[in-house]
Amino acid sequence: MDSETNNSNKIDPSIIKDTQEYYGKILNKSSDLKTNACCTMIKYPDYILNAFKKISDEILGSYYGCGIIIPDCLEGANIIDLGCGTGRDVYLLSQLVGEQGNVLGIDMTREQLDIAEKYIEQHRNVNNYQKSNVNFKQAYIELLPELNLPNNSYDIIVSNCVVNLSSNKELVLKNIYDLLKTGGEFYFSDVYSSQRIPEELKRDKVLWGECLSGALYWNDFIHLAKKCGFMDPRLVTSEPITIQNKELEKKIGHIKFYSATYRLFKLPGLLEPDCEDYGQAVIYKGTIPNNPEYWNLDGHHKIIKNKIFPVCGNTWNMLYHSRFNNHFEFIGNFNNHYGIFDGCGKYIPFADNNNNSNSCC
Repeated sequence: MDSETNNSNKIDPSIIKDTQEYYGKILNKSSDLKTNACCTMIKYPDYILNAFKKISDEILGSYYGCGIIIPDCLEGANIIDLGCGTGRDVYLLSQLVGEQGNVLGIDMTREQLDIAEKYIEQHRNVNNYQKSNVNFKQAYIELLPELNLPNNSYDIIVSNCVVNLSSNKELVLKNIYDLLKTGGEFYFSDVYSSQRIPEELKRDKVLWGECLSGALYWNDFIHLAKKCGFMDPRLVTSEPITIQNKELEKKIGHIKFYSATYRLFKLPGLLEPDCEDYGQAVIYKGTIPNNPEYWNLDGHHKIIKNKIFPVCGNTWNMLYHSRFNNHFEFIGNFNNHYGIFDGCGKYIPFADNNNNSNSCC
Protein backbone atom coordinates (compact mmCIF):
# COMPACT_ATOMS: atom_id res chain seq x y z
CA MET A 1 0.00 0.00 0.00
CA ASP A 2 1.14 3.54 -0.77
CA SER A 3 2.86 5.05 2.25
CA GLU A 4 0.53 8.09 2.16
CA THR A 5 -2.28 5.93 3.58
CA ASN A 6 -0.33 4.60 6.55
CA ASN A 7 -1.13 7.45 8.94
CA SER A 8 -4.85 8.11 8.79
CA ASN A 9 -4.82 11.14 11.11
CA LYS A 10 -2.39 13.51 9.41
CA ILE A 11 -2.42 15.80 6.41
CA ASP A 12 0.50 17.53 4.73
CA PRO A 13 0.22 21.33 5.26
CA SER A 14 2.67 22.05 2.45
CA ILE A 15 0.47 20.21 -0.06
CA ILE A 16 -2.59 22.09 1.17
CA LYS A 17 -0.76 25.42 0.82
CA ASP A 18 0.51 24.62 -2.67
CA THR A 19 -2.92 23.40 -3.83
CA GLN A 20 -4.68 26.48 -2.48
CA GLU A 21 -2.18 28.70 -4.25
CA TYR A 22 -2.52 26.79 -7.52
CA TYR A 23 -6.33 26.94 -7.57
CA GLY A 24 -6.65 30.31 -5.87
CA LYS A 25 -3.88 32.34 -7.53
CA ILE A 26 -2.50 30.57 -10.61
CA LEU A 27 -5.68 29.19 -12.18
CA ASN A 28 -8.35 31.76 -12.97
CA LYS A 29 -10.15 29.91 -15.75
CA SER A 30 -10.19 26.46 -17.35
CA SER A 31 -7.84 27.53 -20.14
CA ASP A 32 -5.08 28.19 -17.58
CA LEU A 33 -4.61 24.44 -17.11
CA LYS A 34 -1.36 23.07 -18.54
CA THR A 35 -2.67 19.54 -19.29
CA ASN A 36 -5.97 17.86 -20.16
CA ALA A 37 -6.08 15.92 -16.86
CA CYS A 38 -8.71 18.21 -15.29
CA CYS A 39 -10.90 18.33 -18.39
CA THR A 40 -14.07 16.33 -18.94
CA MET A 41 -13.72 14.57 -22.29
CA ILE A 42 -16.95 12.54 -22.13
CA LYS A 43 -19.93 13.79 -24.15
CA TYR A 44 -22.70 15.26 -22.02
CA PRO A 45 -26.29 14.04 -22.46
CA ASP A 46 -28.88 16.57 -23.60
CA TYR A 47 -30.54 17.03 -20.20
CA ILE A 48 -27.23 18.15 -18.70
CA LEU A 49 -26.45 20.44 -21.65
CA ASN A 50 -29.84 22.08 -21.11
CA ALA A 51 -29.10 22.55 -17.41
CA PHE A 52 -25.81 24.31 -18.26
CA LYS A 53 -27.82 27.10 -19.89
CA LYS A 54 -28.97 28.22 -16.44
CA ILE A 55 -25.44 28.48 -15.02
CA SER A 56 -23.29 31.62 -15.19
CA ASP A 57 -20.59 31.83 -17.87
CA GLU A 58 -18.07 32.79 -15.18
CA ILE A 59 -18.72 29.53 -13.35
CA LEU A 60 -18.74 27.43 -16.52
CA GLY A 61 -15.42 29.01 -17.53
CA SER A 62 -13.65 28.11 -14.28
CA TYR A 63 -14.27 24.37 -14.21
CA TYR A 64 -11.52 21.88 -13.34
CA GLY A 65 -13.21 18.47 -13.41
CA CYS A 66 -12.36 15.22 -15.19
CA GLY A 67 -15.72 13.49 -15.51
CA ILE A 68 -19.50 13.62 -15.19
CA ILE A 69 -20.50 13.27 -11.54
CA ILE A 70 -24.25 13.28 -12.13
CA PRO A 71 -25.74 9.92 -11.09
CA ASP A 72 -29.39 9.05 -11.68
CA CYS A 73 -32.44 9.36 -9.41
CA LEU A 74 -31.60 12.66 -7.75
CA GLU A 75 -35.03 14.14 -7.06
CA GLY A 76 -35.18 15.33 -3.45
CA ALA A 77 -31.68 14.10 -2.63
CA ASN A 78 -29.37 15.58 0.01
CA ILE A 79 -25.94 15.88 -1.67
CA ILE A 80 -22.41 17.08 -0.86
CA ASP A 81 -19.94 18.12 -3.56
CA LEU A 82 -16.39 17.80 -2.19
CA GLY A 83 -13.94 20.24 -3.75
CA CYS A 84 -16.74 22.12 -5.47
CA GLY A 85 -14.55 24.94 -6.78
CA THR A 86 -16.69 27.76 -8.22
CA GLY A 87 -19.78 25.58 -8.04
CA ARG A 88 -20.50 24.34 -11.54
CA ASP A 89 -21.51 20.84 -10.44
CA VAL A 90 -23.32 22.22 -7.38
CA TYR A 91 -25.55 24.40 -9.55
CA LEU A 92 -26.05 21.56 -12.01
CA LEU A 93 -27.02 19.09 -9.31
CA SER A 94 -29.28 21.61 -7.61
CA GLN A 95 -31.48 21.71 -10.71
CA LEU A 96 -31.78 17.91 -10.74
CA VAL A 97 -32.55 17.44 -7.03
CA GLY A 98 -35.34 20.01 -7.31
CA GLU A 99 -36.48 22.55 -4.77
CA GLN A 100 -36.98 19.88 -2.10
CA GLY A 101 -33.40 18.64 -2.42
CA ASN A 102 -30.21 20.24 -1.14
CA VAL A 103 -26.64 20.53 -2.40
CA LEU A 104 -23.74 21.56 -0.17
CA GLY A 105 -20.52 22.58 -1.89
CA ILE A 106 -17.30 22.30 0.13
CA ASP A 107 -13.94 23.69 -0.96
CA MET A 108 -10.75 24.85 0.74
CA THR A 109 -10.05 27.75 -1.63
CA ARG A 110 -11.65 31.04 -0.67
CA GLU A 111 -11.20 32.59 -4.12
CA GLN A 112 -13.19 29.75 -5.72
CA LEU A 113 -16.00 29.98 -3.17
CA ASP A 114 -16.28 33.75 -3.57
CA ILE A 115 -17.25 33.21 -7.20
CA ALA A 116 -19.65 30.39 -6.34
CA GLU A 117 -21.47 32.40 -3.68
CA LYS A 118 -22.03 35.37 -5.99
CA TYR A 119 -24.60 33.40 -7.97
CA ILE A 120 -26.75 31.83 -5.24
CA GLU A 121 -29.60 34.31 -5.61
CA GLN A 122 -29.36 34.44 -9.39
CA HIS A 123 -29.62 30.67 -9.52
CA ARG A 124 -32.65 30.67 -7.22
CA ASN A 125 -34.40 33.16 -9.50
CA VAL A 126 -33.62 31.43 -12.79
CA ASN A 127 -35.02 28.17 -11.39
CA ASN A 128 -38.03 29.89 -9.83
CA TYR A 129 -37.33 28.40 -6.39
CA GLN A 130 -38.94 29.93 -3.30
CA LYS A 131 -35.65 29.51 -1.46
CA SER A 132 -32.15 28.50 -2.51
CA ASN A 133 -31.28 24.82 -2.28
CA VAL A 134 -27.52 25.35 -2.38
CA ASN A 135 -24.99 26.27 0.27
CA PHE A 136 -21.20 26.57 0.35
CA LYS A 137 -18.69 26.00 3.14
CA GLN A 138 -14.92 26.37 3.30
CA ALA A 139 -13.10 23.34 4.68
CA TYR A 140 -10.44 20.76 3.96
CA ILE A 141 -11.91 17.49 2.72
CA GLU A 142 -9.59 15.64 5.12
CA LEU A 143 -11.08 17.55 8.07
CA LEU A 144 -14.81 17.39 7.36
CA PRO A 145 -15.71 16.58 11.00
CA GLU A 146 -14.74 20.18 11.85
CA LEU A 147 -17.89 21.31 10.00
CA ASN A 148 -20.06 19.32 12.44
CA LEU A 149 -22.12 17.86 9.63
CA PRO A 150 -24.49 15.08 10.76
CA ASN A 151 -23.19 11.58 10.08
CA ASN A 152 -25.36 9.00 8.30
CA SER A 153 -27.50 11.72 6.73
CA TYR A 154 -26.44 12.30 3.10
CA ASP A 155 -27.90 10.41 0.15
CA ILE A 156 -25.03 11.06 -2.25
CA ILE A 157 -21.56 12.58 -2.07
CA VAL A 158 -19.84 13.57 -5.29
CA SER A 159 -16.38 14.86 -6.18
CA ASN A 160 -14.81 15.85 -9.48
CA CYS A 161 -11.04 15.46 -9.81
CA VAL A 162 -10.34 16.42 -6.20
CA VAL A 163 -9.45 13.33 -4.14
CA ASN A 164 -6.11 13.10 -5.96
CA LEU A 165 -5.22 16.53 -4.55
CA SER A 166 -5.45 15.25 -0.98
CA SER A 167 -2.34 14.13 0.88
CA ASN A 168 -4.47 11.69 2.92
CA LYS A 169 -6.94 9.82 0.74
CA GLU A 170 -7.78 7.35 3.49
CA LEU A 171 -9.00 10.09 5.79
CA VAL A 172 -11.13 11.54 2.97
CA LEU A 173 -12.79 8.19 2.24
CA LYS A 174 -13.43 7.53 5.92
CA ASN A 175 -15.09 10.94 6.30
CA ILE A 176 -17.28 10.26 3.26
CA TYR A 177 -18.31 6.86 4.57
CA ASP A 178 -19.34 8.35 7.91
CA LEU A 179 -21.47 11.09 6.33
CA LEU A 180 -23.39 8.83 3.95
CA LYS A 181 -26.66 7.18 4.85
CA THR A 182 -26.83 3.42 4.66
CA GLY A 183 -27.71 2.81 1.01
CA GLY A 184 -26.06 6.08 -0.01
CA GLU A 185 -23.18 6.34 -2.43
CA PHE A 186 -20.00 8.18 -3.23
CA TYR A 187 -20.12 8.90 -6.98
CA PHE A 188 -16.96 10.58 -8.20
CA SER A 189 -14.50 11.13 -11.01
CA ASP A 190 -10.77 11.28 -10.47
CA VAL A 191 -7.35 10.56 -11.94
CA TYR A 192 -5.61 7.19 -11.50
CA SER A 193 -2.17 5.96 -12.49
CA SER A 194 -0.84 2.72 -13.96
CA GLN A 195 1.74 2.49 -11.18
CA ARG A 196 2.67 4.19 -7.91
CA ILE A 197 3.95 7.73 -8.35
CA PRO A 198 7.60 8.30 -7.28
CA GLU A 199 8.10 10.66 -4.34
CA GLU A 200 10.06 13.20 -6.39
CA LEU A 201 7.12 13.64 -8.76
CA LYS A 202 4.74 14.10 -5.84
CA ARG A 203 6.81 17.11 -4.80
CA ASP A 204 6.38 18.78 -8.21
CA LYS A 205 3.86 21.60 -7.59
CA VAL A 206 2.68 21.81 -11.20
CA LEU A 207 2.21 18.06 -11.61
CA TRP A 208 0.31 17.97 -8.32
CA GLY A 209 -1.84 20.96 -9.19
CA GLU A 210 -2.61 19.45 -12.58
CA CYS A 211 -4.08 16.37 -10.83
CA LEU A 212 -1.33 14.00 -11.98
CA SER A 213 1.28 13.34 -9.30
CA GLY A 214 -1.34 12.95 -6.56
CA ALA A 215 -3.14 10.23 -8.50
CA LEU A 216 -3.55 6.87 -6.81
CA TYR A 217 -2.34 3.68 -8.46
CA TRP A 218 -5.67 2.04 -9.33
CA ASN A 219 -5.01 -1.12 -7.32
CA ASP A 220 -4.10 0.90 -4.20
CA PHE A 221 -7.40 2.74 -4.62
CA ILE A 222 -9.40 -0.52 -4.72
CA HIS A 223 -7.76 -1.78 -1.52
CA LEU A 224 -8.12 1.59 0.21
CA ALA A 225 -11.81 1.89 -0.67
CA LYS A 226 -12.48 -1.56 0.80
CA LYS A 227 -10.48 -0.71 3.93
CA CYS A 228 -12.71 2.33 4.49
CA GLY A 229 -15.92 0.28 4.19
CA PHE A 230 -16.72 0.46 0.47
CA MET A 231 -16.40 -3.25 -0.19
CA ASP A 232 -17.21 -3.38 -3.91
CA PRO A 233 -16.04 -0.29 -5.88
CA ARG A 234 -17.72 -0.17 -9.28
CA LEU A 235 -16.02 1.41 -12.28
CA VAL A 236 -18.53 3.39 -14.36
CA THR A 237 -16.36 4.90 -17.12
CA SER A 238 -12.69 5.51 -17.84
CA GLU A 239 -10.67 7.37 -20.44
CA PRO A 240 -6.90 7.71 -20.96
CA ILE A 241 -5.32 11.08 -20.21
CA THR A 242 -2.93 12.23 -22.92
CA ILE A 243 -1.46 15.21 -20.95
CA GLN A 244 -0.65 17.18 -24.15
CA ASN A 245 2.28 19.02 -22.64
CA LYS A 246 5.74 17.92 -23.85
CA GLU A 247 7.63 19.24 -20.83
CA LEU A 248 5.35 17.51 -18.33
CA GLU A 249 5.19 14.33 -20.42
CA LYS A 250 8.98 14.10 -20.17
CA LYS A 251 8.79 14.35 -16.38
CA ILE A 252 6.09 11.69 -16.15
CA GLY A 253 7.97 9.19 -18.32
CA HIS A 254 6.18 5.91 -18.98
CA ILE A 255 3.49 6.27 -16.27
CA LYS A 256 0.00 6.20 -17.77
CA PHE A 257 -2.94 8.13 -16.37
CA TYR A 258 -6.67 7.60 -16.61
CA SER A 259 -9.72 9.68 -15.81
CA ALA A 260 -12.24 7.34 -14.21
CA THR A 261 -15.64 7.54 -12.58
CA TYR A 262 -16.42 5.17 -9.71
CA ARG A 263 -19.46 4.57 -7.57
CA LEU A 264 -19.03 3.31 -4.00
CA PHE A 265 -22.10 2.18 -2.05
CA LYS A 266 -22.32 2.27 1.73
CA LEU A 267 -23.98 -1.02 2.68
CA PRO A 268 -22.42 -2.17 5.98
CA GLY A 269 -22.41 -5.93 6.41
CA LEU A 270 -24.07 -6.60 3.05
CA LEU A 271 -21.36 -6.31 0.41
CA GLU A 272 -18.81 -9.10 0.05
CA PRO A 273 -15.20 -8.92 -1.22
CA ASP A 274 -16.11 -10.85 -4.38
CA CYS A 275 -19.12 -11.47 -6.61
CA GLU A 276 -20.95 -14.41 -5.04
CA ASP A 277 -23.73 -16.30 -6.83
CA TYR A 278 -27.03 -16.83 -4.98
CA GLY A 279 -29.11 -17.54 -8.08
CA GLN A 280 -30.58 -14.04 -8.07
CA ALA A 281 -31.75 -11.74 -10.84
CA VAL A 282 -33.40 -8.36 -11.37
CA ILE A 283 -35.77 -6.91 -13.98
CA TYR A 284 -35.45 -3.23 -14.87
CA LYS A 285 -38.80 -1.44 -15.18
CA GLY A 286 -37.51 1.32 -17.47
CA THR A 287 -38.53 4.02 -15.00
CA ILE A 288 -35.24 5.74 -14.16
CA PRO A 289 -35.42 9.25 -15.68
CA ASN A 290 -33.56 9.61 -19.00
CA ASN A 291 -33.11 5.81 -19.20
CA PRO A 292 -36.28 4.39 -20.79
CA GLU A 293 -34.78 1.33 -22.55
CA TYR A 294 -31.82 0.32 -20.37
CA TRP A 295 -29.74 1.51 -17.44
CA ASN A 296 -26.04 1.17 -16.69
CA LEU A 297 -25.20 0.48 -13.08
CA ASP A 298 -21.53 0.54 -14.07
CA GLY A 299 -19.32 -0.33 -17.01
CA HIS A 300 -20.18 -4.04 -16.79
CA HIS A 301 -23.89 -3.91 -15.99
CA LYS A 302 -26.10 -2.74 -18.86
CA ILE A 303 -29.53 -3.78 -17.61
CA ILE A 304 -32.16 -3.87 -20.38
CA LYS A 305 -35.80 -3.04 -19.67
CA ASN A 306 -38.11 -6.02 -18.97
CA LYS A 307 -35.33 -8.59 -19.40
CA ILE A 308 -34.34 -10.96 -16.60
CA PHE A 309 -30.78 -9.99 -15.66
CA PRO A 310 -28.79 -12.43 -13.46
CA VAL A 311 -26.80 -10.67 -10.75
CA CYS A 312 -24.41 -11.47 -7.93
CA GLY A 313 -25.35 -10.85 -4.33
CA ASN A 314 -23.51 -7.53 -4.23
CA THR A 315 -25.33 -6.11 -7.25
CA TRP A 316 -28.66 -7.34 -5.86
CA ASN A 317 -27.95 -5.55 -2.56
CA MET A 318 -26.78 -2.34 -4.26
CA LEU A 319 -30.08 -2.09 -6.10
CA TYR A 320 -32.36 -3.39 -3.36
CA HIS A 321 -30.99 -1.27 -0.49
CA SER A 322 -30.48 2.01 -2.37
CA ARG A 323 -32.63 4.70 -3.98
CA PHE A 324 -32.91 2.50 -7.09
CA ASN A 325 -35.14 -0.09 -5.39
CA ASN A 326 -38.46 1.06 -6.88
CA HIS A 327 -37.13 0.79 -10.43
CA PHE A 328 -36.50 -2.97 -10.29
CA GLU A 329 -38.22 -6.27 -9.65
CA PHE A 330 -36.12 -8.58 -7.52
CA ILE A 331 -35.89 -12.32 -8.02
CA GLY A 332 -34.42 -14.70 -5.46
CA ASN A 333 -32.89 -14.43 -2.00
CA PHE A 334 -29.75 -15.45 -0.12
CA ASN A 335 -30.88 -18.91 0.95
CA ASN A 336 -28.65 -20.79 -1.47
CA HIS A 337 -25.05 -20.11 -2.42
CA TYR A 338 -23.49 -21.41 -5.65
CA GLY A 339 -19.94 -20.08 -5.36
CA ILE A 340 -18.30 -17.30 -7.32
CA PHE A 341 -20.62 -15.79 -9.91
CA ASP A 342 -20.01 -17.47 -13.27
CA GLY A 343 -17.75 -15.29 -15.38
CA CYS A 344 -16.54 -13.27 -12.44
CA GLY A 345 -12.85 -12.84 -11.96
CA LYS A 346 -10.29 -10.27 -11.15
CA TYR A 347 -10.00 -7.75 -13.95
CA ILE A 348 -7.87 -4.68 -14.50
CA PRO A 349 -9.95 -1.52 -14.41
CA PHE A 350 -9.69 0.57 -17.59
CA ALA A 351 -8.78 -2.49 -19.67
CA ASP A 352 -12.23 -3.17 -21.13
CA ASN A 353 -14.76 -0.98 -19.37
CA ASN A 354 -17.01 -0.65 -22.42
CA ASN A 355 -17.82 -4.36 -22.51
CA ASN A 356 -21.41 -4.37 -21.25
CA SER A 357 -22.39 -8.02 -21.01
CA ASN A 358 -25.53 -9.66 -19.70
CA SER A 359 -23.70 -11.11 -16.71
CA CYS A 360 -22.91 -9.74 -13.32
CA CYS A 361 -19.24 -8.97 -13.77
